Amino acid sequence: MWTDEDIRYMKEALALAERGAGHVSPNPMVGAVIVKDGGIVSRGWHKACGALHAETDALACCSESPAGATMYVTLEPCCHYGKQPPCTTAIIEAGISRVVVAMADPNPLVAGKGISILREHGISVQTGLLEKEASALNRIFIRYITEHRPWVIMKSAMTLDGKIAAASGDSKWVSSGASRQFVHELRGKCTGILAGIGTVLADDPMLNCRTEGCRQPVRIVVDSHASLPPDSAVVRTAGEYRTVLAYNESASASASAASGACRLRLEALRNAGVELLGCSADAGGRVDLRDLFKKLGGAGIDSVLAEGGAEVNWSLVRDGLADEFYFFVAPKIIGGRTAKGPVGGDGFPLMSDALQLSIDSVTNCGNDLLIHAYNSGCAWSGASQEIDLTDKN
Repeated sequence: MWTDEDIRYMKEALALAERGAGHVSPNPMVGAVIVKDGGIVSRGWHKACGALHAETDALACCSESPAGATMYVTLEPCCHYGKQPPCTTAIIEAGISRVVVAMADPNPLVAGKGISILREHGISVQTGLLEKEASALNRIFIRYITEHRPWVIMKSAMTLDGKIAAASGDSKWVSSGASRQFVHELRGKCTGILAGIGTVLADDPMLNCRTEGCRQPVRIVVDSHASLPPDSAVVRTAGEYRTVLAYNESASASASAASGACRLRLEALRNAGVELLGCSADAGGRVDLRDLFKKLGGAGIDSVLAEGGAEVNWSLVRDGLADEFYFFVAPKIIGGRTAKGPVGGDGFPLMSDALQLSIDSVTNCGNDLLIHAYNSGCAWSGASQEIDLTDKN
């Protein structure tokens, strides 16, 4: 059904779409290529939330009239008014004669309507070219628009013997400089970054992105008892970087003296610029991450990079909340029977209970190995995704 040229042009559209990573959320990444008389006359992509959509961006940059041309687009053109007018209208008015779509838009406002409108106006529409690649590229958007909760990525760096810190607690640095730079790039592609209070107390991290040109993620600290120190780096810089404290709301609702102290701490954090997000508690009295992610999704946060330490990681694994994984393995052996591993908690009682992952790739990152994997229940497990995992040396 598809020619080599069709595949080549759609691959280019996908590469264009990827340029929007970290800039367009909660919108999807979309790329478009316009071809006429066997040659490309324009390219476009969605560059930022609120900016021109890929289709209209490409139409605005045509080197000649697009009348009679074919448009290759990675996502079904929209047919509703949002921050931009409908792309279907622009395509029809431009005289495009054929549209090749990688995947239908899962947004209920579109969901096949855009394709139908184009066909009703006599435009030939073909769908499904590189559909798996397109859906993998927009896995964050698909999760967010269909389930209203964020896509969760778990990241951890460990030694070859599986330690994230020495028995003394020292953890600077487990991984190489190249791996740490990769993580900053990953932070810039996620809307939120999450850490537990244990990590904040141990490392006093900034939890920001230090890659030029990348946006700053929302910093989310999971702190059940609101014990975040006012002199910590994340509190001191809350006026510069958006910072959210997720705490156990039942702890501050009690009439006890302890809860009174909790309320005073919360007030001090609010005055410092920290946003407070009360969450329900799990069976152990800790913040229920399922409730947290539901609330984050409601607040427009479509992706979360979890750098939360062993206990937060266990909660993610135990409840099946992590979708994607990046494990950096450094060629070091540190030993120590009390040195922590990347996942704590009680653990699963049986090997057969273990969370099954699907390895996507194993590559070099500086002197480290980078293992990229998906929860085996993920629709995209086994497919290489948008982030370049080539040798980072």
